[in-house]
This record gives sequence, C-alpha cells and structure tokens, in this order.
Amino acid sequence: MANVRSSVIGKTARLAVVSLVLAGVGMTTTACGTDPDIDITKLGLATDPPEQLYNQGLANMKAGNMGEAARKFEAIDKQNPFTEWGRKALVMVTFVNTRMNRNDEAIAAGNRYLKQYPRSADSAYVQYLVGLSYSKQITDVTQDQRASSRTIEAMTKVVKDYPDSEYVDDAQAKIRFARDQLAGKEMQIGRYYLERKEYLAGIQRFRVVVEQYGNTNQVEEALARLVEAYYAMGIAEEAQTAAAVLGRNYPDSQWYSDSYKLLKGGGLEPRENRGSWISRAAVRLVAGSDS
Repeated sequence: MANVRSSVIGKTARLAVVSLVLAGVGMTTTACGTDPDIDITKLGLATDPPEQLYNQGLANMKAGNMGEAARKFEAIDKQNPFTEWGRKALVMVTFVNTRMNRNDEAIAAGNRYLKQYPRSADSAYVQYLVGLSYSKQITDVTQDQRASSRTIEAMTKVVKDYPDSEYVDDAQAKIRFARDQLAGKEMQIGRYYLERKEYLAGIQRFRVVVEQYGNTNQVEEALARLVEAYYAMGIAEEAQTAAAVLGRNYPDSQWYSDSYKLLKGGGLEPRENRGSWISRAAVRLVAGSDS
C-alpha cells in the first residue's frame, strides 16, 4: 500500500512540474508578446516521433515550404543522431539547403554526412550535392576562383569514388566548367600583364593555360597571346612555334588568323620548334582534347 501511495505521489509531482513549466511558458509569452518559434524540445517535453517529422518535412517540400521542411529534417538530425532516421534526415538537410542556395550550410551538412556514413547508399548523392553547392558559388573570372577549385575537388570524388553512379556525367560537366573558369582567371591576369607590356609575367600565365588547361575553351587565345608576347619580345622562334601549334589544332580559328597575319607582317611564318616547351605541351593538348 505504501508503494502505491508513493507511486501516486511521484506521478502527481511530475505532473505538477510539467504544469509549472507550461505555466511559465504562458507567462513568458504573455509578458513578451508572441513567440511562435519557441523550441519545446529545450523544455524536456515529448516531441513528434522522427517518422512523423520526416513525413511532415516531405509534405512541406511538396508544398514548396522549403524553410519549414529544413526545420523538420534538422529537428530529426538533432534529436536522433546516429540512427537510421537521423541519417536519412541529414541527407534531406543537405538537399534542402542546396535547393535554397544555402550553400555553406549544405556543404557543412554534406561533409558531416560523408564523415559519419562514408559507405552508405546515399554517399554518392551527398558527395554530388556538396560539389553542386560549391559550383553554385563560382563567380565570374574577375573574382576569386576558390569555389572552382573546390568544385573540381568535390566532383572528382564523385567520378573516382562512385564511377557507376548516375551523377558522374553532370559531375564531369561541372568539372569542365570549373576548369574553364580557372583557365579564364589565368587569361584575365595574363591579358592585364600583356597590356602593361610585362611580357614575361603574361607568358607565365598563358603557359599555365596551355600546360594545365589544354582542353578548355581558353587555350586558343592562350596560344595566340603567346605569339603576341614572344613576337613583341623579339623571340621569333617561340612565336612561330605557338602559331604553328595553334594552326595545327585550330586551323579555322580567328585567333590563328590573327596570329598568322602578325607573323607575316614581320616577314615570318608559323614554324614549329620541336624542342620548345610549346611543342611538348602540344602533345598533351592533343591527348587531352577528348577528355
């Protein structure tokens, strides 16, 4: 009988505590106005089960309420870490943040997922979302291109680590775009030096494009600028070699036409010196043209 009385008293005490907490919330709300974002989980009260929260998140996504969907999935992630529902929710947190262009948040969530679940069925998708979030941060070539480098790094992992995944084709397209951006940045700096007649500095930038980004859209101009820079410095053999490589790979290019006219104006013509770094780079240029 004493045990029954003790149990009743215990239950009564717990109900009293909960009532006091709820009363406190009501008083706070009354005193401070309305606060619809109070997190009741911090009060120690029961919350919706993860399956229910997950379905609510999906329903909000379907209705276009992405912010509310993110909150549902984030709640599961916080309340149920290292569970199957927590794992699934973390995938959705990454996805929703990517869709909302919250790229830093998406990258952070995705990297956390890949660290916790490196061999899960969704790892390829999450790795792709990380790369996609980086690619969304790529700016024009006049700006910093750190996001381009990180896009290449993240998407290369998709290609190498998940070669049979459905994301490989788009990952490769994003890599090509990011590489073109990096090459474009080198060209932008090289043109700046060329305009200032700082030819050696310009040549260094154009050389990077030819040697490292030979399969990008920038290589034609890079070869033409090498013709221009070497010609201006009086290094005819290198100018002729750059023009010959340009003409062999891009015979119908306007850049080749301009380079040819430049050399002809000085009594020269395209002629390849096989010992030149440009000629050696041309071998890689041809090899990488299909990649």
